[in-house]
Amino acid sequence: MSDDFEPPLPATFDDHGHVTGPFLHGTRASFAPGDLVLPGRPSHFRPARPLAHVYFTNRPETAAWGAELAATLATNTDGTPQARVYEVEPTGPFEDDPNVTDKKFPGNPTRSYRSHEPLCVVGEVTDWPKHTPEELEAMLTGLARLRAQGLDVVYD
Repeated sequence: MSDDFEPPLPATFDDHGHVTGPFLHGTRASFAPGDLVLPGRPSHFRPARPLAHVYFTNRPETAAWGAELAATLATNTDGTPQARVYEVEPTGPFEDDPNVTDKKFPGNPTRSYRSHEPLCVVGEVTDWPKHTPEELEAMLTGLARLRAQGLDVVYD
């Protein structure tokens, strides 16, 4: 992120209308248009813990990280999971994702959001920006370091 980043207005459950799409969701799951991405699914980072929210972004690079990490961190799957990015529409109010906003990246430059309500799948995005194997390995190494330090907390 550049030093000249101008933080956007915060998105809250009561005030999020200023945040516009298209919105994206990165995952390893396969969806069709009209399907709902529901809260209550296991976290890719903590599979034993269902999430109370669904997470999304309006930045292709952020959705790419979600998709690639979901596929790479997949457990108990048949075959190699495919990283996928979908255009989605929130069906209810949403807020900035506190896992990155003012925790790791003040001002939400990743444009990450979460909602208690489902996301409706508009369609699959096929031309999203993929990271190199080296970039993905560096991210996984960083996540492993956070886990070893007990700092891989998900605020859900």
